[in-house]
Amino acid sequence: QVQLVESGGGLVQPGGSLRLSCAASGSIRSINTMGWYRQTPDKERGLVAVIYSDYSTNYADSVKDRFTISRDSAKNTVYLHMNSVKPEDTAVYYCYADLRDTSYKRSDYWGQGTQVTVSS
Repeated sequence: QVQLVESGGGLVQPGGSLRLSCAASGSIRSINTMGWYRQTPDKERGLVAVIYSDYSTNYADSVKDRFTISRDSAKNTVYLHMNSVKPEDTAVYYCYADLRDTSYKRSDYWGQGTQVTVSS
């Protein structure tokens, strides 16, 4: 089976920085897209950033020029570098991966979520 395990969430002051990590493990043959989404109690889960197998990226307008997504394909890991964070960045952040398992089945996988709270 496949698992996505996130780490790095927590409490950060406005204007500060935080790095989220997500490692995929298990019966993985290849990973296409990896990314981060976020959700608050009053909003649906929405895109933060994605990175494709060719390392091209896409960001939500609200985080452009503040957040950077990167990946280490050798480690099946994706990172989200969060800079100049704002209170409105407070949310549960979910890792996402579009991958093929060792049976060649292509599926979407999600992590369990990690809480990020931006507050003074």
